[in-house]
Amino acid sequence: MKGFDSRFKDFPDYITGITREIWEDRGIATLHRYYAPDIVVRSPSSVVEGNQGVIGATMATLAEFPDRTLLAEDVIWSGTPEEGLLSSHRILSQATHAGDGVYGKATGKRLTYRIIADCHAIDNQINDEWLIRDQGAIVRQMGWDPVEFARDQIAREGGPEACTKPLTPATDIEGPYKGRGNDNAWGAKYADILTRIMGADFTVIGTEYDRACQLEYPGGVTGHGREEADRFWISLRAAFPDAAFAIHHVIGRDDPMMPPRAAIRWSLHGKHSGWGAFGTPTGAEVYVLGLSHAEFGPRGLRREYAILDETAVWKQILLATGAL
Repeated sequence: MKGFDSRFKDFPDYITGITREIWEDRGIATLHRYYAPDIVVRSPSSVVEGNQGVIGATMATLAEFPDRTLLAEDVIWSGTPEEGLLSSHRILSQATHAGDGVYGKATGKRLTYRIIADCHAIDNQINDEWLIRDQGAIVRQMGWDPVEFARDQIAREGGPEACTKPLTPATDIEGPYKGRGNDNAWGAKYADILTRIMGADFTVIGTEYDRACQLEYPGGVTGHGREEADRFWISLRAAFPDAAFAIHHVIGRDDPMMPPRAAIRWSLHGKHSGWGAFGTPTGAEVYVLGLSHAEFGPRGLRREYAILDETAVWKQILLATGAL
């Protein structure tokens, strides 16, 4: 790969290799080399600018979860080394909540949860990132309800005026990556499926999902079969029935020894005006960032992984309604 360290055989090897080096091998200082000084890292809970902030957040996470492991399930990618590469890296993380920190007093609980990170890299360095952890899964395993965690988080961060504000179009910072992915047919197929779902055409689940599909959804939920897909997507869309749905990035790939697969970054932006995944309608304006991966087989979509941060949604609802 032109411009990248020769020890990496390809882009997925680079992404999985530096992730392990930073987190599990404790090479936190390598972030000065692998992350651009002015990198923008967006998560649903915040926007961080600059690698010094990333280094601080990394150390804080490892202080709270010292045995954290990050198992690379897949890297779905697009681009070229010369023009820049975008990876959508799906991770299964395991960790023990052994220290006090962002999640409160140490509980000693053993956690398992997923993460998807979209990273743009060029010249051996990441300079733009979108990151979602399944916070609903994390806090539930600690004994929290997501809305109560969000309420407590606001208080611990100094109240509604002082607390860290979640990602919205108003708080976002534009980074260097302007790409939209690639034009692979599998990415286009998954984009069409999600567009139809968000357009309330839920019949697409019956025609495009494998009857035996495996589904991994927010809150650490594992489901099987079309009915579970129908339940998740209807419940989400019903909570924000008039929100604008947007697809921001689409990658499709068909690689040797792998099923055809796709990665999509998407959002919902609008009022919490319906009954659904977030309870009683509040009218709060909410921005939901989502990252999804799909794998296809001979009978349709056979595996789907969708991640959003329930606690960041609840934080926006609580801040808008004052229900603190």
